[in-house]
Amino acid sequence: MPQLTCERVQFYSAADEAAFFRFAEGIDGVAKVSGSADSIVLDVAPEPTEQSLRDLIALFERYRITRASQLAQFLSDSNRHWFADPQKFWHKKVFGEATRHV
Repeated sequence: MPQLTCERVQFYSAADEAAFFRFAEGIDGVAKVSGSADSIVLDVAPEPTEQSLRDLIALFERYRITRASQLAQFLSDSNRHWFADPQKFWHKKVFGEATRHV
């Protein structure tokens, strides 16, 4: 099961932190959310649904999680048309400058 590491996530209040965990735990395909030192680790299904992947993108964006490139591992033939679209706001954060995957 792939793991996504969210390092040094900044929370602005206890309620904000609780909202992060509710959001992450509520994403279909996220099997486990755990903390380790200054990181939060998400155990994710190897092939998340479109909605799950969109929710993971939203989580990374909303909480300014670095290393969004971890999400690139979920690129597949079935989601390439929208996930690897260079016009999407997440494209550069997930795939960098390269466009070889398009």
